[in-house]
Amino acid sequence: MRVLLGISGASGAVYGVRCAGLLLAQGVDLHVLVTPTAWEILSAEVGGGEVPEGLDGRREWLARLVSGTRPFRLHADDDFRIPFASGSNPPDAMIVAPCSMGTIGRIASGVSSSVLTRCADVVIKERRPLVLVVRETPLSVLHLENLLALARAGADVLPACPGFYHRPGSVSELVDFIAARALARIGIEAGVLPRWGEGERVPKEGRHEEDPGSR
Repeated sequence: MRVLLGISGASGAVYGVRCAGLLLAQGVDLHVLVTPTAWEILSAEVGGGEVPEGLDGRREWLARLVSGTRPFRLHADDDFRIPFASGSNPPDAMIVAPCSMGTIGRIASGVSSSVLTRCADVVIKERRPLVLVVRETPLSVLHLENLLALARAGADVLPACPGFYHRPGSVSELVDFIAARALARIGIEAGVLPRWGEGERVPKEGRHEEDPGSR
């Protein structure tokens, strides 16, 4: 399964990092797009030091944050030659985590000003799963109208609003809640949270034990 993960410039970069780790743990063919602002937010919120220049250096830098044992492909956000920018070669599914309201607005309007928004446009028109982990509060009327337009177009709008019924004991468990729900929308069981009424969580490969809030 080929999955395209977009990380846009909204607070909550750890959601993208966690989704990447869980997807790699499940053995998917993972491709990643990171917007310029998102690189800055990753460094500020998740850590890892200064972001290096160059695509290879950035892939290695991001791989250390993800802590995955499997490789993934990092694409440049200004390279419209990547396969997923064409409807002839869409990914099997796409997740944008976190998804800024600017990105939401551009996708909802069909404004493909970056590779990330172009790929999202392709995924919508080719009727593939698109999960948008939106991160903003409060929501304006414009935000709500854009989200409604995307939901009507077939996207899954998944606000970063974790539940508490699993009695989380750390920030990482709250992050797991959202990341696991995002993966579930594309048919992947992450295995890091219990389903309602099914008892305690059983950690599996890929679980991130460190609390990102402590970095």
